[in-house]
Amino acid sequence: MDPHIKAMLDAADAAAAGQTPPPLDAIPPEMIRAGYRMQRQAQNLNAPKDVTATDIKVDGAEGPIPARLYVPANAPAVTPLLVYYHGGGFAIGDLETHDGHCRRMAAYAGIRVLAIDYRLAPEHPFPAGHDDCLAATKWAFDHASEIGVDPARIAVGGCSAGGNLAASISVDMKNDPTRKIAFQLLLYPGIWPEVETQSRKTLDGPVLTKAALAWFDKCLAVLGHPQAHRAMLGTADVAGVAPALVVTAGYDPLKDEGRDFAAKLNAAGVKATHKEYPDMVHDFLIMGDVSPAIDVAAHEVAAALKAALA
Repeated sequence: MDPHIKAMLDAADAAAAGQTPPPLDAIPPEMIRAGYRMQRQAQNLNAPKDVTATDIKVDGAEGPIPARLYVPANAPAVTPLLVYYHGGGFAIGDLETHDGHCRRMAAYAGIRVLAIDYRLAPEHPFPAGHDDCLAATKWAFDHASEIGVDPARIAVGGCSAGGNLAASISVDMKNDPTRKIAFQLLLYPGIWPEVETQSRKTLDGPVLTKAALAWFDKCLAVLGHPQAHRAMLGTADVAGVAPALVVTAGYDPLKDEGRDFAAKLNAAGVKATHKEYPDMVHDFLIMGDVSPAIDVAAHEVAAALKAALA
């Protein structure tokens, strides 16, 4: 494991020594969200400052929702766009938790980034978040000229739950005759494969624990839903979707399903690259200040994104 990340985890374990945390079900979701927001903001104090971030409204499934448009310094009048969906198990996370990461993607790739603040479970169970992100992505295509975007070079992306959203929307929109997604950036995505992977069986944390995964699943309430296939992508028909980069982390319960999804894309004739960071943990790309290696990885991911949208 990366020594800086290990030091962070060891410090957290030491601080919690002798304490038994309450079950997640016993904590109001807003408190969990606030804690996650504080933690991730504190780990991104050195994100690029020379990026203009403007809060706007975009279409959601049931009315306008918040979004944030990032424009890198000295950007030309028109650039490619990454429509970005944050992670957090569909139940936590927001524009602030992933602000540093979005700034890095905009600055390092030299493109605009549009972060979507979709509705969260459990207050808004499945498929509210998926529907919001689908509507927001269509809005980005339809308003490309207004936000300085080339509609032929729009990518979707996200981390963890956001990676699920990006992959799902790529399937939803693959036959859209006028809105063609150019690329998928899937960062340690949650795929929900049909058969539990070895990494889900054997890894309980760090960062993403079995208890957290169970709580996220309970919040989303996707099992048995008639549209469950939109989130449980193990059976998705991915033929014809956009090319993809799938990034995984060595110390992450989701690593096997990310690797397998890249293989599934390739088997369907979709060009997909799988890149694993073996010494990293889940969520690492939104912990930018924790280790110099994370910024190196962010540069590598952004370079792949820039090249795909060139």
